[in-house]
Amino acid sequence: MYFTSTRSPRNVTSAQAIARGLAEDGGLFIPSEFPKISGELIDRMIDMDYKARAREVLALYLTDFSADEIARGVEAAYTGTFDSENPAPIVEVAPGLNVLELWHGPTCAFKDMALQLLPHLLTISARKAAPGRTMVILTATSGDTGKAALDGFADVPGTKIIVFYPQNGVSAMQKLQMVTQQGGNVAVCAIEGNFDDAQNGVKKIFADREMKEYLNAHNMEFSSANSINFGRLVPQIVYYVSAYCDLIRQGKLRKGEAFNVAVPTGNFGNILAAVYAREMGIPIARLICASNRNNILTDFIRTGVYDRNRPFYTTTSPSMDILISSNLERMLSLLYGGDTSAVAGLMEELARNGRYSISDAAREKLQSEFFGGFCDDAGTAATIGEIYRKYHYLCDPHTAVALNVYKQYRRETGDATPCVLASTASPFKFAAAVLPAIQPGELPADEFGMVAKLSEVTGVPVPKPLAGLKDLPVLHKGCVSKEGMKLFIRNFLQ
Repeated sequence: MYFTSTRSPRNVTSAQAIARGLAEDGGLFIPSEFPKISGELIDRMIDMDYKARAREVLALYLTDFSADEIARGVEAAYTGTFDSENPAPIVEVAPGLNVLELWHGPTCAFKDMALQLLPHLLTISARKAAPGRTMVILTATSGDTGKAALDGFADVPGTKIIVFYPQNGVSAMQKLQMVTQQGGNVAVCAIEGNFDDAQNGVKKIFADREMKEYLNAHNMEFSSANSINFGRLVPQIVYYVSAYCDLIRQGKLRKGEAFNVAVPTGNFGNILAAVYAREMGIPIARLICASNRNNILTDFIRTGVYDRNRPFYTTTSPSMDILISSNLERMLSLLYGGDTSAVAGLMEELARNGRYSISDAAREKLQSEFFGGFCDDAGTAATIGEIYRKYHYLCDPHTAVALNVYKQYRRETGDATPCVLASTASPFKFAAAVLPAIQPGELPADEFGMVAKLSEVTGVPVPKPLAGLKDLPVLHKGCVSKEGMKLFIRNFLQ
């Protein structure tokens, strides 16, 4: 199995792709072909636990890793780190609606599913592709990736990790999780701007010649924990394959029977993992792409035009407050049949004009596979309350966005195909938005008061990782301009 760039032909191994994070031409690494999951393998995986399924799926992509290397990484990632031995349980909220809970890890967000494994994949990759070099993990976050990456990489030998987050673009709980992070190899800094500013800054620093020379002189190399890194994407494919196996085992699907997938997404990585699972043979029918008020993906799916020249909104679902969906580039490669020059041209147009239009053939293919919808903050709050009252199921704002858009999809199409809906965060990470949706009225004065009240009202216990934050000291207080990110990195590395 080799990997190539979305923007130009090249062949690298999986270890090289994971160690580098981003291709030298600025493109994203993609598999040169999709391995297929046979019916025989599905039969075997139905009775496997999550770790065994992960080993099978990872082995199909990471062909330059030994079986032992994969097994050790999986075992370390998913043993004792989640609140049960099944890190991705399915809850049937309503007939045909199966919520895939991806937030039972140490940071209470779906990013744990990949970022508990990525440090192991990356250190193995570095030994193969960049022996003896320190990997500098450079990450921008809209809230959840940052803490999950910090937790995964803290004090991992041979690595340093630097996380930038938008100063006013994450929830109070998300911020507290990051600024209290311990570890001798970690740095956390706010930026004056939004997530797109942080993400663009990180991409520019990756390509900065002066920074490359500095790293090379000090035997260091940049890599990424964002979903631009294929090492982040491949563990996410696993949970869609596993969900299919679980539904068969639970008698909710017959083998080969199609199901839909609904995903709240901003950067497009989580839903792209479902696309890749489908390319491998998992019978996913329609992909329901749910956005908040920053509905650039909805407009793209409906019109074929991607236009980031629009207002940016701060919402109650901050992890989706994004106007530059990096992983969409990988989807463009699929839509254009792997035509690297076409994808490179679209990316150049985006950089130059802030927009691009895809061909009629690509748009028709996109619309045949995807449904795009969005939900504003009022709709999000209404959905949180409705789902709790009707089904006694407590969800966070991002999951509520997906539930709202799924309802739109059912109403517009009448399609009753069973659905797997990705639930991406614990509701207690966003208590300031969830509590008033459940019980309107005066709110407690601080975030931890809201968390305690939400637990009291619903009878749902507060996750241990969040309950323990209250007494931790704030260790990271920096805030820089977009232009100051490079200097912050240099100072930390020195």
